[in-house]
This record gives sequence, C-alpha cells and structure tokens, in this order.
Amino acid sequence: MPQSLPAEATLAHASASAPTSASAFSDALMFRKIAWRIVPFLFLCYVVSFLDRINIGFAQLQMKHDLGFSDAMYGLGAAVFYVGYVCCEVPSNMLLARFGARRTFTRIMLLWGLASTGMMFVSQPSHFYVLRFLLGVFEAGFFPGIVLYLTYWFPANRRAAAISVFFAGVAVAGVLGGLLSGWIMRDMSGVLGLHGWQWMFAIEGAPAILLAFAAFTLLVDRPQDAAWLTSDEKARVAALCAEGRAPGNAHDGRSVIAALANPRVYLFAFIYFSLTCASLTLNFWMPLMIRDFGVTDVVAVSLYTVVPNAVGAVGLVLIARRSDRTGERRKHFACCTIGGGLALAALTLHLHSFAAMLACLSIAATLIFAALPIFWAVPTRYLHGNAAAAGIALISSIGITSGIVSPWVIGMIRTRTGSMDLAVYLLAALLVASGVALMVGVKGEGARRGAASAGN
Repeated sequence: MPQSLPAEATLAHASASAPTSASAFSDALMFRKIAWRIVPFLFLCYVVSFLDRINIGFAQLQMKHDLGFSDAMYGLGAAVFYVGYVCCEVPSNMLLARFGARRTFTRIMLLWGLASTGMMFVSQPSHFYVLRFLLGVFEAGFFPGIVLYLTYWFPANRRAAAISVFFAGVAVAGVLGGLLSGWIMRDMSGVLGLHGWQWMFAIEGAPAILLAFAAFTLLVDRPQDAAWLTSDEKARVAALCAEGRAPGNAHDGRSVIAALANPRVYLFAFIYFSLTCASLTLNFWMPLMIRDFGVTDVVAVSLYTVVPNAVGAVGLVLIARRSDRTGERRKHFACCTIGGGLALAALTLHLHSFAAMLACLSIAATLIFAALPIFWAVPTRYLHGNAAAAGIALISSIGITSGIVSPWVIGMIRTRTGSMDLAVYLLAALLVASGVALMVGVKGEGARRGAASAGN
C-alpha cells in the first residue's frame, strides 16, 4: 500500500498541472489576440510620431545652410520641443485616464501632424523655435499614454516585450528616416520652388493627420469595451493585469498624491533622464556623427543611419524578450547601459576604419535602445490606478527634460570645440550611473516579481 503513494501523488500532480497548463496556453492565445488587435496600429502611430520628432536631425544637413543656423541654434531649437513636451505631459496623461485613449490619441496625432507639416514654412529662428515648442505641446503624453494604455491590456510579465515593440519603432523611424529623408531632400529640392527639407517636413508630417482619424475608429479605451473579447476574456485580462500591481507596502494608487509622494518616482526619473540623454543624442545627432566619420553625400549619410537603427531594432526586441523570459530586469538593464556607455566612449578613439566606427555606433544604439523597454517594465510594477497615470507621466516628464538639456549642451560643445568627444564622455558617464542607480535603488525580487509572476 505505501508503495502506491508515489503513483497516486504523480497522478494528483498531473491532474492539478493539466488545468494550469491549459490555462497558460489559453492566456497566451488571448494575449496574442490582444497584441495583434492593438499593438500594430499603435506601433505605426509611434513610428510616425518619432519620425516627425527626429527628422529635424536629417533636415539640419540642408536647413542650417539654407537658413544660416549655427549648431547652437539648431541645438536650442531641438531642445525647445521638450519644453512644451514636459509642460504638458502630466496633464495629457491625466486626460487619457479621464477621457480614454481613443479621444486622447486622436487629439495628439491630429495636432502634432499639423505642427510637423507647418515646419516647412520656417524661414527664421523665431519660427523654428515656436513650431518646435508647439510640436512638443501637441505630442506630449503620447508615449506615456501608450505605457499607461498597455497596463490595461498586458500583465507585468508581458510588458517589456510589448513595450519593446514601441522602442523598436524608434529604430524603425530611424531606418525610414534614413531611407526617405535623404532621398526627399536631394531629389525634391527645387520642386515648386521649395527646398528639399521643406518637402521632407510636408511628406513626413501628413501621415499623422490621417492616422488621427483612423485612431478614433479603431481604438477602444479598455478591455471591457472591446467587442472582440468574450466576457470571460475581459474578466481574465482584468485579473491578470491586477496581479502585477505593487504589494501593500507600496503606494496603492488611490490618489495622484500617492504617485507624487513616492520617492521611487524620482529615482526612476533620474534613471530615465540619464538613459534618454544618450538615446536622444543618437536620434538627433547620428546623421552628423556619421558625416564626421568621413561621409559627405547627404543620401549616403541617410543610408548609413539605417545600419545602427536596423541592428538596434532587432537587438532591443531580442534582449527585452530575454528579460521577460528570465524574469530579470536589473542585470539586463545594467549590462545594456554600461555596455552602451563603453561603446559610445569607443567613438572618441576616431578609428581610421569606417566599418569599425559604424560597428561601435551600432552596438551603442542596440544596447541603449534595449535598455528603454527593460526600464519601463519596472516602474509599472510599483504604480497603478490614478497613480499610474500621474506617476508614469511624471517619470517621463522629468526624465525627458534631457531633451531640453542634451541637444543644447551638445550644440554648444560642438560650436565651441568642433567635436562631440566631451559630450560623448558625459553621456557614457550618465549611462553607467543609470545602471548603477537601478541596481542599487530597486530590490532584485521587486523588479523580478512583476516580470515572472504569471510565468510561475
């Protein structure tokens, strides 16, 4: 009789594990359906938004000469975007929480599309600064709104992979910018008496206006509003997304004040500031960096920017998925930031091999881009409810002030020294600091639990 107990125990374990396995399979199918319904469209919107944000980096190859702008003036114009962005990001995310993603994203895309297209009419620095400021005001809240929106649809253990798709959109925007911008600026120059950069703003800004109307038709605010989910699926999504919330000793999200009083929000904001200083440098200055490698043709410069962005797009998705699969955030993030900092610092060696310099830039882009979705999987573990809307936007707003500081400082450094070496050293130091801050400031089990909970 005692010898039969192991067999009975095995049967009991098998019968208990079978429903669990079936439930996990059912959840995987459900989230795959959700991902295919909402992620591709938002991905397309984000690619267009980021293309409209960074195409100024390609425009400078002609615009500065045509309008007589210095590097410092260009850097200030790039920075002014983030003044408007920072001022309006938290209010925009609070409006999303109140009025829903459909109306909020429609408003954002329509207005930023009009502002981006309006850049073609810039003729003096004041026009440049005003339109860049308005573009920041109108686009404010789009990315933190996406992060908040994804918390409604995906539990913590699936968020890094979902968010990584949007950061891949940053790289894809770089690829598209490299393929399209150089060609438009060269081959459309003189058509109807317009400069090439004017055609670039017109052609690349128009899709946002069209997508605004599509968003109003295609998006739903929350899972309970989705006609394509069954009642059981709606309940299951709500339950699973709630499982990844912060434990009782964290802020419970009952008010916006809870997010504003949470010291981790400011730790995360510093980390995001450091990380975005480096990523925005790649976004805005990569064409000029490649030109400094010895490439002079505007189309060739644009095409070479495709390489770091394409490699980065693939690499960040693979690294983010590995972070989700292993349930580990801190070490993945630290490896990306420290490795990215070293790769950036290697650019100051000014190697004679163009291939080696492009390889260093590609490695830096891959690791820096990959750190972004891994980072954003951590704050959503500690904030929810109204606190999530305010907290995510506050982290993003404080962090994205790097967009005010970084382009202006780099522009001044280039104007005064004729080189980016000092700026690159500063960026590398900030990347290392961000990795150390996350390792020290967030407990391993806290960062890991949100990633792995549904996989256990």
